[in-house]
Amino acid sequence: MTLVRRAALQVEDSLARFVEEQALPDSGVTAERFWAGFSDLVHDMGPRNAALLIRRAELQAQIDAWHIAHRAKPHDPDAYQAFLREIGYLLPEGPAFQIETTNVDPEIATIPGPQLVVPITNARYALNAANARWGSLYDALYGTDAMGSTPPAGGYERGRGARVVARARVFLDEAFPIVGTSHADVRRYYVKDGVLLIDDQPLVSPEKFVGYRGNPRAPDAVLLRNNGLHVELIFDRAHPIGARDQALLADIVLESAVSAIMDCEDSVACVDAADKVQAYANWLGLMKGTLTADFDKGGRRVSRALTEDRSFTAPDGSPLTVKGRALLWIRNVGHLMTNPAILDSAGEEVPEGLMDAAITVLIGKHDLLRQTGLRNSHHGSIYVVKPKMHGPDEVAFADAVFAKVEDFLDLPRHTVKIGVMDEERRTSVNLKECIRAASHRLAFINTGFLDRTGDEIHTSMEAGPFSRKDFIKRKSWIGAYENQNVDIGLECGLSGHAQIGKGMWAAPDLMVAMLEQKIDHPKAGANCAWVPSPTAAILHALHYHKVDVFAVQRRLAAGGRRAYVETLLEIPLASYRKWSEAQVMREVENNAQGILGYVVRWIDQGVGCSKVPDLGDVGLMEDRATCRISSQHIANWLHHNVVTLDQVEAALQKMAGLVDRQNAGDPLYQPMAPGFDGIAYQAARELVLRGRMQPSGYTEPILHARRLQKKAQGAA
Repeated sequence: MTLVRRAALQVEDSLARFVEEQALPDSGVTAERFWAGFSDLVHDMGPRNAALLIRRAELQAQIDAWHIAHRAKPHDPDAYQAFLREIGYLLPEGPAFQIETTNVDPEIATIPGPQLVVPITNARYALNAANARWGSLYDALYGTDAMGSTPPAGGYERGRGARVVARARVFLDEAFPIVGTSHADVRRYYVKDGVLLIDDQPLVSPEKFVGYRGNPRAPDAVLLRNNGLHVELIFDRAHPIGARDQALLADIVLESAVSAIMDCEDSVACVDAADKVQAYANWLGLMKGTLTADFDKGGRRVSRALTEDRSFTAPDGSPLTVKGRALLWIRNVGHLMTNPAILDSAGEEVPEGLMDAAITVLIGKHDLLRQTGLRNSHHGSIYVVKPKMHGPDEVAFADAVFAKVEDFLDLPRHTVKIGVMDEERRTSVNLKECIRAASHRLAFINTGFLDRTGDEIHTSMEAGPFSRKDFIKRKSWIGAYENQNVDIGLECGLSGHAQIGKGMWAAPDLMVAMLEQKIDHPKAGANCAWVPSPTAAILHALHYHKVDVFAVQRRLAAGGRRAYVETLLEIPLASYRKWSEAQVMREVENNAQGILGYVVRWIDQGVGCSKVPDLGDVGLMEDRATCRISSQHIANWLHHNVVTLDQVEAALQKMAGLVDRQNAGDPLYQPMAPGFDGIAYQAARELVLRGRMQPSGYTEPILHARRLQKKAQGAA
């Protein structure tokens, strides 16, 4: 590693060159100003960052001691809550207020819809997500199990295609009903005097027609809008589908992933300067509109770039442009980790969160300076999701960091909008005060069940053995957590001004189940919810046509808060422990298999997010959040003697063999069995055996150290 001096910092040469040769040109900021400002940020805010982490550890030690002292007695919720208030973990709730965030784009403020989260280090995935604003409903229904069966092998199957068309027409009838007839029966769509007529009949709600393309008497496309989301009907007599359709309807294209999160955190494996440069370079390409990706697909070379905006004619004859890409957030890392890419004046690694803040916002400035081309924000904002913060002090710290960054990058105050992940218990129980701490820049709150559960287990590690994972989800605290997040968000004025989000559908191949279950998110009042793929976004968009989210939010706001901190503080311990050894081992093996399947790719291949087959060979999306809950769960059971060390070791070795078999077709895969001495296997084992000692139960310290070890081994 070659370090170069910049202000009072030592910066790895490749990162310094990226900043100076790619990120700074045309930003309006000189290299001298950037490095001086960043150095000041590091040396001013770095000690405050360290103090916040010390405070986390102090509170955890006090909570551990309280549980140990009271372990022999029945749990006393009132005494526990009084204790948390006494130590400053649980803070008083202040007076009512409304967020004052301004210059928020409509994708965040007023258009509910699906949200994608993708690793920024993979240019192809990043482009797919950015371009997932629009997608074919026909393709999504035909190519998944959404209609109850998987598509047949081989070429196009006309019977299945006919069922797709019929299903899509039902959607049109539900979202855009016609006076006196059905979309299934019509033969002609045309525009007359600014009105859409369908076999000479208007829509029941004519205002849902917003544009067309081509000749109004026989348009190439008709643009509709329902609950803020657009739907484009494509007509083409030369298309194989359109040619057989009585109305020449070739496809129905849905506005789907309205927003997307480009992730520098849980779904990536960034441990050094080379990794960070890859992440930052892709973000720069997105902000400049220049990112491309070339790859082989089906034996041919494919090149991908950002999609252009879509052009139509409005009903009054004026030009209409509709954005072609998702509104992009960038998720920075949290406050915990440091990175060897930059050292401070004492030769210590700087907090990685400060690196991300300075460099991703610098890159975001390129979008704001552009007056033409593919814009991300049309309202002059840069959107940053800030994860894994514990309580209002840490949110206030993030707010102060972004204020300093805005100053040395010559950006107006509150240009940077913050998304606060409500995924740590100290944030959940103090959520209103966390929102208050960023009330001028907050544009997003989101529940994250997996990280929230991992923190729940670690925070209450000494209270006793936790329930099995499926039963943890059924405890009252999780419903209270999900409800309170929405209720407090509405109390604080987020409706119409910011996103209230919900978590990921983890099974990308099970779309029929997603269609049945994920409608609960808009029904819960969530503006957005995470999906694992562009195809899933198309299908999840159907839910937002069925549910008027803002109507739900008005109803919920009128009803008052449904959950309070008392329920959130209920600890999901095992209330019934007459488990057989087979039940215990199945739970441990399920956890171990998920950990190993994820960690082996993280360590050996630098893949931060994987579709890992479970024990039933159902592919589930795994990232550091899922790894955190699984490792903490085994650590808890091991600590409380639900399972022995020998049983855990046996489960890890058995599951290593299973994971090896599941990955037998991957030419880059390095088997863990029978030696069990590789770096990846040892990392997975360490996550379990040292899980109780990890800060907040996070996986990053072990994963980063082991990945750096693997990289060094490869270099040697």
